[in-house]
Amino acid sequence: MDLSQPANVSFFDFVGGIQLLRGEEVRTAMPVILVGVCVSGAIGNLLVLLILLREFRNGRGSEVKALLASLACTDLVILLLCAPVRAVTYYKQTWTLGSFVCSTTDWFQHSCVMAKTFILAATIRARHTLVPSTASGSHYSPVWIHGALLFIWIVSMMFPIPQMLYAAVVPDGRDFLCVSVVPQCASDFMSLFYKIYPTVAFLVPIILTLGFYTKALHAAVNQAPSPQHQSKVILVLLCLSGAMGLTLLPEWGTFTWIRLGYSRPPVGLMLFAQVLLYACSSVSPVILMTMYDDVRQGLITLWFIATCRSTKHVPCKPCPKTEGNGAEVQGTVANADCDDKDKLPELEHFWTGRRNTRVEDDQDPVPWERDDK
Repeated sequence: MDLSQPANVSFFDFVGGIQLLRGEEVRTAMPVILVGVCVSGAIGNLLVLLILLREFRNGRGSEVKALLASLACTDLVILLLCAPVRAVTYYKQTWTLGSFVCSTTDWFQHSCVMAKTFILAATIRARHTLVPSTASGSHYSPVWIHGALLFIWIVSMMFPIPQMLYAAVVPDGRDFLCVSVVPQCASDFMSLFYKIYPTVAFLVPIILTLGFYTKALHAAVNQAPSPQHQSKVILVLLCLSGAMGLTLLPEWGTFTWIRLGYSRPPVGLMLFAQVLLYACSSVSPVILMTMYDDVRQGLITLWFIATCRSTKHVPCKPCPKTEGNGAEVQGTVANADCDDKDKLPELEHFWTGRRNTRVEDDQDPVPWERDDK
């Protein structure tokens, strides 16, 4: 990677992914890794969204589930809109996406990452109780969730705006590069910004999360009606926060390292930080589907629904009732589920055979049925 800083410029760095990388291995490996992370993460977050929407539809929603759904949506946006830009850049080794994408790519990605950290911090603050299905029975109003999400996204999209101001496409021979060029006149402001920005975007959510955890654990043990359930939910959120903090730490570390004017970090570390940034959005649904009881049970339900619908010749709906002499087993056959579907043809054949068989009066083994008729 060759990058020479022009004169009269206080800062000069790539935007939207590292360009001018040498080596065909990196050009091939990085897009493949990013595409794999994006596909797996998108499938996981879509499943989590589907499960949580089904929970709300069945009247089992809560404030935590609403915020977790917002978190899954944010992860989907990062994986589907931000990661492909880096994959294309690493493959092309130059910038081919135009000036608008160059100006907005880092701003949009950092806005989503910042919103994600604050949404997770707000999730710890949320209540774990079910949202009542009727307005008359509501003990609280979840309106604060909409207000909190609106506030989080407004702050997250406004705070990284200085990054968008100095991103531009510059020619490099026959190719083009997307770089951040900070002139000397703005060096003092951007130096202060690059010190405050990582603190607000990374450290403040960690401090808020720790404070919310302490309060939530105290309430779960001493005041909650079901401390065991509350503690499980808090443990899931604690694992989410820990995974997010560890996977985002290299990205924020290299970001601060470069912006504060120190020696440029190794290229391998910068690539590793980029991969971990997107892996963070793929790890969250895995944690939810393995540790969160409601999401795990919802995943099992979706699996059973999918397998039942894919079964040929035998529908998953209640089986038809028998008639005539089969009245004795009407309840059993009507309530049979998909696990007993292999037994139904035998019962149907047995009772059909009884209805269609004529016997003599003196050979009828059940004469009382004939007398009743």
